[in-house]
Amino acid sequence: MRDLAGGFRYLLAGQRWVLRHGRWLGFGLLPGLVSLVLYAGALIGLGYGADDFTAWATPFADDWGSPWLGFFRGFLTALVYCLGLFLAVITFTAVTLLIGQPFYESLSEQVDRSEGGDAPESGLPLWLELWVSARDSLKVLGRVVVYGLLLFALGFIPVIGQTVVPALGFCVSGYFLTQELTAVALQRRKVELPERLALLRSRRLLVLGFGVPLVLAFLVPLVAVFLMPGAVAGATLMVRDLMRVDEEPSEAPAAGAPTGFGPPPPAYS
Repeated sequence: MRDLAGGFRYLLAGQRWVLRHGRWLGFGLLPGLVSLVLYAGALIGLGYGADDFTAWATPFADDWGSPWLGFFRGFLTALVYCLGLFLAVITFTAVTLLIGQPFYESLSEQVDRSEGGDAPESGLPLWLELWVSARDSLKVLGRVVVYGLLLFALGFIPVIGQTVVPALGFCVSGYFLTQELTAVALQRRKVELPERLALLRSRRLLVLGFGVPLVLAFLVPLVAVFLMPGAVAGATLMVRDLMRVDEEPSEAPAAGAPTGFGPPPPAYS
């Protein structure tokens, strides 16, 4: 539970950071607004077409009587839209980070500088950074699609599909959302995708504490746009402490000890 609370504190710390550095918040709105327009159009189109898709995919139910046909296809339509929303929440961050790559990398560097010490730089040209970011995002998206399809299938199970599966969906969304956000700071530190995934797996509850509240907030229109800069800042703060503990375990601060801006990192159990 301490790690869950710690992840949420990093999220709040990132939002406080951008509020104290208002120009970074202002610059960060444009990429989010562009992504929001694109995704809003896609979700509106899905809302109009989901029932037609469900009818096309279930021709065997055409002869079913009322009310079973309506219940069945209505349930499937809701699942299709939820799957689309699930994928939108996950890919929104990747697309926004890709659109705003130069800004978000500069923001992450500024967070490092404000906390003292070096601000690592990838040393790669912009086009190569964009390629690496897109390549890694596609690999993560592949995992998301697998989990999304699995959860979609589990949604057909009575009771569990309407209770446990949505909760798992939020956890999966939060986990992969945090992977995307921490990639900005970790890529600057030349940490490759397999090592990034291993680092986050070692602190799953911390990752969920950061990502799940953010996913819930992203479900509110326009909120994702305003929270993105702070989310990148919070992810950078979390990476700083995770890398410090990972590289210097013998000198890791005790639980409750301050480590600069934001919350203390929860100690390894």
